[in-house]
Amino acid sequence: MSRCGSTEPTIKKQAEERHVTNAPIWQWSAVETAAAIRSGEATSEQVVRAHLERMHEANPALNAVVVDLGAAALAAAKVADATLAASKRQGNAVGPLHGVPVTIKINIDVEGQANSNGVVAFKDNIAPGDSPVTANLKKAGAVIIGLTNTPEFSLRGFTDNPLHGLTRNPWNADVTCGGSSGGAGASIAAGIGTIAHGNDIGGSLRWPAHCNGIATIKPTQGRIPAFNPSATAERPLMAQFMSSQGPLARHIADVRLGLEVMAQRDPRDPWFVPAPLTGPKPATPIKVALAKIPEDMATDRGVIALQRKAADHLADAGYAVSEVELPDLNKVWQLWCDLIMTEVRVLQQDQMLATTSADFQKSFRGFIAMANPLDQAGYMKAIAERSRHIRNWMTFLEQYPLVLMPTTVRKTPEVNADLGGDQRVKELFWNDLRFISSMNVLGLPAAVVPVGLHEGMPVGVQIVGSRYREDMCLDAAEAIERKAGILARQLWERR
Repeated sequence: MSRCGSTEPTIKKQAEERHVTNAPIWQWSAVETAAAIRSGEATSEQVVRAHLERMHEANPALNAVVVDLGAAALAAAKVADATLAASKRQGNAVGPLHGVPVTIKINIDVEGQANSNGVVAFKDNIAPGDSPVTANLKKAGAVIIGLTNTPEFSLRGFTDNPLHGLTRNPWNADVTCGGSSGGAGASIAAGIGTIAHGNDIGGSLRWPAHCNGIATIKPTQGRIPAFNPSATAERPLMAQFMSSQGPLARHIADVRLGLEVMAQRDPRDPWFVPAPLTGPKPATPIKVALAKIPEDMATDRGVIALQRKAADHLADAGYAVSEVELPDLNKVWQLWCDLIMTEVRVLQQDQMLATTSADFQKSFRGFIAMANPLDQAGYMKAIAERSRHIRNWMTFLEQYPLVLMPTTVRKTPEVNADLGGDQRVKELFWNDLRFISSMNVLGLPAAVVPVGLHEGMPVGVQIVGSRYREDMCLDAAEAIERKAGILARQLWERR
């Protein structure tokens, strides 16, 4: 596998920190855990048991993991230990996540498990095979310990559904854990698993990462293959163009590792691009555009202050940061909204309204109200317009290879804030999350890394790069992480 940056110094540094602090196994990073298993310092069975114990301790209050695969995980861990012993005798290598516990979101296929997508009507939709992400994680040796929660149809920024219930934020139970990968975000922050799978069509990796104080990357469109064997129809076109699979983790090094593992070829996804995970070194100092906040955005001073602190961290690391107005941000966001919601309205609305809860439908009406209704000609013109915006941004990124922007401009809202009516939904997505959703229509890689706390809740920043330059996004995120630290540790220390 082509590495997205070296992890060897990180392994040594994290191992030294762990021996000093005597941290429990469930607090180890994925990189560190994999190294400990390979070296014989720990067995996969010991590691998996530690994470299952942590899950049984923390999950009842969170409801982040909604399918407990503990029995199968322990069996897989024992097989992993036997395989490692045989590999050492034979001089063979094992996968980069050999024996390491991970979780999967309940909207992709895990063979033998229900891909419910949070919908009661799909509770018996048993997957006949693994999705590419699941298969790639298993090939890398990962042990799946559970499946994480999502809202109905994964179409809310808040994680709640009638099938599995509400997922809580480990920092504050009254504040949202985000969505749609809210179960993944809450579980990782709480120390359940080392890497979580999630996906993102409008912020569903990055918003939960921000809400829960962890890291992630929405990869370039086509970087990680996607397909569900249980699907009865192909995904709508914009879902194919805008949705990305990706990892969530507490450490940027683990996000790199998760990206590397997930981004392996699978012929079932015709959009997969086998691009190298590391590109040519850019000219230094790397120019970073610090996004100007649009004048029409209502902001929280403390949130914006932390975003500027992240800019200072990058400047201290040698990046050349300057404040810049982004190309047509408002138009890009509206294009995302119009394209996505036109497809949903035409192709999925009837099924959604027939199978979902009153809460979902209240939020859904707000989504529909945000979008301009497009007819066939309007839809085709909008797709063409997307190319113009991508071209403008690719040109912009020639001058500024990285863009530092908010994940949100205000404090994280309360649980189920999107049930406050159409205007509240628009306020949340147009005002608070405009920077997030806009990146999906452009197909650009976007990392999120925590930078600090505002009123006791995590704040993350988003780093966007050019296509297939996840490595540059993660390098910058790591520079911020070196200054800000691993935020989840503050959560564990206060409990």
